[in-house]
Amino acid sequence: MIPSRKKEYQICSIVYQLLGDLMYLENYFDKVKKEKRTKKAIAYMAALDAVGEKSPEIPKEIIRELEDQRSHLKLIASENYSSLEVQLAMGNLFTDKYSEGYVGHRFYAGCEHVDAVEGRANELAKEIFEADHAYVQPHSGADANLVALWAILYQKVQTPEMEALSKKNLEELTKEEHEKIRQLLINQKVMGMSLNSGGHLTHGYRYNVTAKMMNSFPYEVDPNTALIDYAALQKQVKEVRPLILIAGYSAYSRLIDFAKMREIADSVGAVLLVDMAHFAGLVAGKVMTGVNNPIPYAHIVTSTTHKTLRGPRGGLVLCQKEFSETVDKGCPIVLGGPMPHVIAAKAVAFAEAKTDAFKTYASQIVKNAKALAKALIKENIPVITRGTDNHIVLVDVAKGFGLTGRQAELALREASLTCNRNSIPLDENGPWYTSGIRLGAPAVTTLGMKEDEMEVIAKTMVHLLKNTKPTTTKEGKLSKAKFEITPSALEKAKGQVKELLIEYPLYPELVLGNEAQNVLKKTEVASKL
Repeated sequence: MIPSRKKEYQICSIVYQLLGDLMYLENYFDKVKKEKRTKKAIAYMAALDAVGEKSPEIPKEIIRELEDQRSHLKLIASENYSSLEVQLAMGNLFTDKYSEGYVGHRFYAGCEHVDAVEGRANELAKEIFEADHAYVQPHSGADANLVALWAILYQKVQTPEMEALSKKNLEELTKEEHEKIRQLLINQKVMGMSLNSGGHLTHGYRYNVTAKMMNSFPYEVDPNTALIDYAALQKQVKEVRPLILIAGYSAYSRLIDFAKMREIADSVGAVLLVDMAHFAGLVAGKVMTGVNNPIPYAHIVTSTTHKTLRGPRGGLVLCQKEFSETVDKGCPIVLGGPMPHVIAAKAVAFAEAKTDAFKTYASQIVKNAKALAKALIKENIPVITRGTDNHIVLVDVAKGFGLTGRQAELALREASLTCNRNSIPLDENGPWYTSGIRLGAPAVTTLGMKEDEMEVIAKTMVHLLKNTKPTTTKEGKLSKAKFEITPSALEKAKGQVKELLIEYPLYPELVLGNEAQNVLKKTEVASKL
């Protein structure tokens, strides 16, 4: 525990006792007229009170997080705001149930109701993505990628070897046979976009386990355009001849031609694995269609459920029929027990993604990202690839402002704008300080903002960063971490952000009231005494 919080939490516990058991809920009923109350807000407030009876520090930090997110513009491309229904679906007794295995085939008894929920989530995922098969158990996108990679290794390497040895299961193998297969598994080749070019850690980054369990051969974007050069990729694939070709990204702002990627994979008999964690919501919302929709072309598709898809934190695997049985064995291959309470929330999110409202939302994400990029370019700020086709805008702050990504990230945070620093192609500042920042439109679009607000955000950011300068180190060099902001520019940016968030509030139905606010303030003051 943070030392400064210990006394504060003790005081918070006393405050709960003094105010009674229903602090947040009674506040809500007191402040909100009956006809304007919602079941989800009542449930949320009741949950805070119930948790507060035993652990008062937890609802306190939840409220602090709410206040932080209400007072800062969230521009992190990989984050969003899930609905209160999605959040509430996670708080239930499904968390107590072990359900290793898959629907209809569990290693524990009493999973009938977990089967119903997981089965529903699977069916909804298949519907919204028009996929042959869905597996909703992965706890994260990284887990989903591990399930996919090992499913491919098992099916394309282990199974043929077992058949050649006329062995039905691993227990029948001799020690020598098992070691031979193990060596074959860990010496397969994988190709994914490099981290510097916009790929993900789990696509074969040297520091990640994916580069330990396979031989990784990253591919780069074109150094001049920062775009995928399909001809160059084709040439590299024919030289390397990987078992697995990974398409997808965490910081690439253009569309991918998945028909071309499948053609390249097929040319060497590779399996095409697409990681659509970042743009799954744009696929579900029918914004990415035709050759830009990976589902018809990839053998296996992985995703998170919490970015543009706007669901709970978790993962998902979709695949063609030939891989379905192996993917369903994610446990025991990679995963342990599923989290059925989170799977319940995934089902709620998938149902939301089926609606016309979600399609409108997904379309607006791209419109907003394009507007943000256009506004930055209008201010002569270098945007990687000179624009965007998805939800991501990657900005070169080294060239644009003479700052590192770390400095820009922290300066923007001081001005109530939250984004993340990010490497850019040919980055000279490395993965820690970086030369870029990554901006995303999903969260501000959830708040209801549109193109006009994106222009305000762009101008606010540019004015602030133009008035941010690196400090000088003792050695007389420009610092890569420390900086100074002109006070008037900082106050102006804060004011502009505040105006936007007043007009577009987060979870407006969660009315805390003065009493709840005062409790936070009183405990903060008392803890300093």
